[in-house]
Amino acid sequence: MKEMRSGSLFLILVSMGLLLASCNWPGYRSPAEGLPSTPFIPPTLAAQSSPTPLATPTPTLVLPSPEPTGTLECTNQLIYLEDLTIPDGTIVEPGAELEKIWLVENGGSCNWDDRYRLRLVSGPEMGASPEQALFPARSGSQARLSVVFTAPTEPGTHQSVWQAYSPEGEPFGDVVYMEVVVE
Repeated sequence: MKEMRSGSLFLILVSMGLLLASCNWPGYRSPAEGLPSTPFIPPTLAAQSSPTPLATPTPTLVLPSPEPTGTLECTNQLIYLEDLTIPDGTIVEPGAELEKIWLVENGGSCNWDDRYRLRLVSGPEMGASPEQALFPARSGSQARLSVVFTAPTEPGTHQSVWQAYSPEGEPFGDVVYMEVVVE
């Protein structure tokens, strides 16, 4: 009976210890004290559980680059170099067809394109259209300007003066002219 009492006593003490542990009795330390409070989840179970939501990234505000404050404008310049045909004061027959060619240089920083014009600024048209295309030329290059004229029928000295115009309608550079003497 003594054996039975000690076995029963042992069971009673263990039961009391478990009861005290579950009640958080003051002064009692649990054997699990100091271990992390998060339960261990085996990797096979962790993969099956619902994923932890990730933080939503904060959108980054991207501002456009500022526009340049000033536009870089090119400059227009036509420099007369020489007459390639029909020198000034050439004697011609009345009504003759004349092709005048001037050698010029684009001395500005703008490239001449099909929007540039050569316009009559004084004197007779001499059968030519009062506005001609200014032949395309890159900045710093030379160009040949050609206009086909018809000599006047009246005797005397005749001069037709022309100037280059930008796409904005602004005149620029040296004037070029055709001067003939009809006899």
